[in-house]
Amino acid sequence: MLAFLLLLPHLAAAQVAEIEDVVVNSTRQTTARESIPASTGASTTTLDRAAIERMPQGSAASLNQILLQAPGVVQEAQGDLHVRGDHRNLQYRINGVTLPEAISGFGQMFDARALRSVSLLTGALPAQFGYRTAGIVDLQLRSGATDPGGSIGIYGGSFGQVQPAAAYGAAIGPFEYFLTGNVLQSQRGFENPTRDRDAINNDTQQIRGLMNLGYQVDDFTRISFIGATNQSRYQVPNVPGQPAQFTAFGQDSFDSAALRARQWQRSSFGVLAVQHSRDTWDLQVAGFARQTSLNYLPDLVGEMVFNGAAAETRKRNLSAGLQADAVWRVAPAHTIRAGLFASRDVTQNISNSTVLPLNGAGVPQDAPFTIQERGRIHGQLYGVYVQDEWRLTERLTANFGARFDAMRQQVDATQLSPRANLVWRVTDSTTFAIGYARYFTPPPSELLTAPALFRYGNTTLAPEVPLASAPRPERTNYFNIGLRQRIGEGLNLGVDGFYRDVKDMQDLGQFGSAYIFSPYNYRVGRVFGMELTASYRQGPWLTYGNLTLSRSEGRGLVSNQYFWSAAELAQVESKFVRTDHDQLITGSAGVSWQGWDGGTLSSTLVYGSGMRRGFANSQSVTPYATINIGVAQEFTLAEGGRWTARLDLLNLTDRSYQLRDGTGIGVGAPQYGLRRGIFAGLSRAL
Repeated sequence: MLAFLLLLPHLAAAQVAEIEDVVVNSTRQTTARESIPASTGASTTTLDRAAIERMPQGSAASLNQILLQAPGVVQEAQGDLHVRGDHRNLQYRINGVTLPEAISGFGQMFDARALRSVSLLTGALPAQFGYRTAGIVDLQLRSGATDPGGSIGIYGGSFGQVQPAAAYGAAIGPFEYFLTGNVLQSQRGFENPTRDRDAINNDTQQIRGLMNLGYQVDDFTRISFIGATNQSRYQVPNVPGQPAQFTAFGQDSFDSAALRARQWQRSSFGVLAVQHSRDTWDLQVAGFARQTSLNYLPDLVGEMVFNGAAAETRKRNLSAGLQADAVWRVAPAHTIRAGLFASRDVTQNISNSTVLPLNGAGVPQDAPFTIQERGRIHGQLYGVYVQDEWRLTERLTANFGARFDAMRQQVDATQLSPRANLVWRVTDSTTFAIGYARYFTPPPSELLTAPALFRYGNTTLAPEVPLASAPRPERTNYFNIGLRQRIGEGLNLGVDGFYRDVKDMQDLGQFGSAYIFSPYNYRVGRVFGMELTASYRQGPWLTYGNLTLSRSEGRGLVSNQYFWSAAELAQVESKFVRTDHDQLITGSAGVSWQGWDGGTLSSTLVYGSGMRRGFANSQSVTPYATINIGVAQEFTLAEGGRWTARLDLLNLTDRSYQLRDGTGIGVGAPQYGLRRGIFAGLSRAL
C-alpha cells in the first residue's frame, strides 16, 4: 500500500493541465453539497482541519477525542460519548449522508487524517435531521482535488502503542481520490478495571482504512463513493484477587488475573452518491450499506467459577438504505428543503450461555450445561421532511417545517414531528435564537435482542424480574434558546439553555461480560441544562472553553425489565432517578500557540463531575480533570521533503480517575481513565 501511495504523485503530475478545472468544479460541488443541510437555529460547534492539527495528537487523534472538545460532550468508556444528557443517540453524517451507527459505536471508526472538518449540531434541529438527535456529527472528508498530497508516518509511545499510518489524495482528469489507512497495536484496548497503570490481558490490534473517490461527470454532476472499515481485536482486562463464588467443572478456585476472554469488533460501510447542482437547485441522492459485528469469547471455566455463567455472544447487523435531499432557492426570501430516507436492518443474535442448575433450595449445582439461542430481528425506517428557511427581514430568519417517520421493528410506530426555529441578528455582533423540535427516536436496531427468558429458569442466569418488553421509540419535546455575542475581531461568547420533556425515554447499559450495550426505556424522562462557550482566534493564538451544567432523569421502566433487580424497579417506579450517564458539570478547554516558524504548542483540558453510581444511580463517582499538552515542529531536510515531528503528554498530572465504579444501573465493571502517557510521532508530507 505504501509503495502505491508513493507512486501516485507521479501519476498525478502527468495530469497537471487538467487539475485546475477539476479543483474549480470540485470546490463548487462541495459548496453546493454543504448548502443542502440547514443548521439555522441549531447550536453548532465546528473544528476545521487547522484547529484539529493544532490539538495534542493532531492527525493521530481519534474522532471521539476530537469531539470531547465540543460543549456538552461527556466521555464514556469504550470511546462512547454522551451529549447534553443523552446516551449515545448521535447521528453521523459523512459528506451529507446519514450512516447507521455500529454495534460498538462510531467514535473510534476514524482518525483525523481523513477529516477536513468536524461539526457538532445540538439543540432544536431543523426537520432535515431525524432519528438520532442528541447531536449531529457532520464529517466533511478531505478531497484529492481540493486537498492534494498527504503524509506517511508513525506514532506511538506509552502502553506499547505503535501506529504506522498513511494518507494521500490527488486528481487525475475528472477523477479524484483520497485514501487513508493505519494499523494500531496497543496494550490498552479497553479501559483498565483497576487504578493500576497497566491492565492485565488488555492488548488490542486494530486496522482502519478509508477511501473517498469522486468523478466529475460534467459541470453540474458528480458521482462519489466513500468506503471505510475498522477491524479490531481485543483482550478483555482482568481484576486480580477476585474471590471465587461457584464450583464448576470440579473447580472451586481460579486466579482471576489468569482470565483470558476476548472480543472482536468489525464494522464496514459504503456510500454511493450522485450530486447535481444547477441554477437554483441542489440535489443529492445516496445509497448506503453498513455491516457491523461483535463476537465475545469468554474464558469458560474462569467465568463459571466467578459468575456462575459464561456466555459466548455473537451479534451481526446489516443495514442498507437510500437518502435523498434537495434544496430549491425558490425566491430571495425562501429556501425550500425536502427529502426522504428509507433503510432496512437485519440483526442476527447468537448466544451460547453455559450455566449451573439450581436445586430446590436455590443452591447452584456443579452440573454445567449450555443454553443456545438463535434469533433474527428485522427493522425498517421510513421518513420524509420539508422545511422552509424564510428570511422575514434582513435580520430575522425563520426555519420551520415537519417530518413524518415510520418504524417497523419489534414495535411499530409513526410520528409527525413539527420543527420551528427563529434567529434574530439583533446587531452585527449579537444573535439570538429560539427553537422547538418534536423528536422521534427508534431503538437502535443493531443492539436489539429477543431473549427466551423461560429457558433460564432455575439456573444461575435466571433473571430476578422475568419480563422483557420490547424497547419503544422515544418521543421528545425539545426546547432550546441561545445567545451569541462577538466582541472585537476574535472573541466569541455563547450561552444556551435546553429542556427535553420525554416519553419512553431511551437509555443503554452494559449488563453482561461482553462489552456491548443493550437498550431499555423509562416511561417518562426529563433533561435540562445550560451551556456556556467562549472562543478566541487571533494571530498565532487559538483558545476556547466550554462549561455545561445538565441533569438527566427518568421514572418507571417499560422495556427489558429483566436487566434490573426488583428493588431497582420499585425505586424507579416510585420516583425520578438520575440516568447512569448523567453528569452535572462537564467542561473542556484548549489553547494553542504558533509562536515560532513551523512550531505549535498546545494544551487541552477535560473536566467531569462524575457519572452516576450506587443503588439506582443515587451517587456519583469522584470528579476529575485531565490535561494534555503537545508540541509539534515542521522542518525540511537538506535532501528535501517536509517533515513534522510531535511530542504529546496525555494526562499530565497522572490523575487516576474512574469513569465507572462497577455499580449503578447498566454498569458492567469498574473502568478507569487513561493514566499519564508519553507519545511521539514523525511524518513526512507526500
